[in-house]
Amino acid sequence: MSTKPLRVLVLVCSTRPGALGPAVGDWLTSTLAHRAEELGAELVPLALRDLDLPFLDEEEHPSAGHYAHSHTQRWSRTVDAADGFLIVTPEYNYGMPATLKNALDFLGPEWAWKPVGFVAYGHTSAGTRAVQHAKQVTTTLRMVSLGATVALRIGDAMENGQVRPDPALTGTAVGLLDELVRVGHALRPLREAARPTARPGPLPGSYLRPLTPDDAPEVTVLQRCCWADEALANDTWDIPALREPVEQVRAWLAAWQTLGLWRDGRLLGLVRARRTGTDWHIGRLGVAPDLRGQGLGRWLLHAAQSAADPRCDRLVLSTGAKSQANIALYRGEGYELSPPADDDGTVRLTQPIPNDR
Repeated sequence: MSTKPLRVLVLVCSTRPGALGPAVGDWLTSTLAHRAEELGAELVPLALRDLDLPFLDEEEHPSAGHYAHSHTQRWSRTVDAADGFLIVTPEYNYGMPATLKNALDFLGPEWAWKPVGFVAYGHTSAGTRAVQHAKQVTTTLRMVSLGATVALRIGDAMENGQVRPDPALTGTAVGLLDELVRVGHALRPLREAARPTARPGPLPGSYLRPLTPDDAPEVTVLQRCCWADEALANDTWDIPALREPVEQVRAWLAAWQTLGLWRDGRLLGLVRARRTGTDWHIGRLGVAPDLRGQGLGRWLLHAAQSAADPRCDRLVLSTGAKSQANIALYRGEGYELSPPADDDGTVRLTQPIPNDR
């Protein structure tokens, strides 16, 4: 399971003046705040009425993900940044509000592979018919609707426009968040693999995507697994990849172009690169120890090389002077040693970049 926190959008759907939705939304976020912190989830309240979305006015179909209007672009960024949704909705005439249907219809790919839970309110049915209506739409958008629903019968649950304290209702809400977080983590690999920045990797089900500072915990763990052999080969534990704390990893992830190979939420390998003058420096090439010998290191190296800045004319990398396996790999890929070893016990290898790339 990923260690990154889950961003949960708490969407209050009713736009009618004097509606109960804001009170229900406030109750939900305050009730779940402590549990969300325990689970590492971020609750982001948002009222549909604050978005000022008109009825769908985009010329292109939402599935294309091409939006002409600024209100759609803002809505797209908001939904795309979320990992899951808690939708607070009333029931109008056996269905969900038109405002919710319209907000869902505006977008396409941004919804996919994200869990959605419902907090409904109404009279006779406590809003559950609105939930059944909404689930038909969210399922079509490839969202994953949760089994549990928090249903408030207005006459029983509300008093003076506020939600009455109710331990049973609170327990149901906490259970809904627990389920949403579990499902959200499980679906994260599907969400990431579907992003435009991801591309298929060399193993079935794997994908390559740029790493960000949010990936620092996974990178820290992988480095300490990968560079233990380097330490043994070079008879030193004074290797940055083994000593860096998470915050230091987070800092260099912001400064380097780093690619990560993933499968089922697990970081399998990584490589980083950046331009210095006319040199394209490649480093931190590592593959999980149990996956070595399958060509993943070579594949990652090629990915880093192909991303070289067009202003560069030379590839540069370094490794431990006694890391014979690494040196053999790089020399097999056309790199030449530039002896002698540096003061830190590393050697540099270089290769010119072809002019016809």
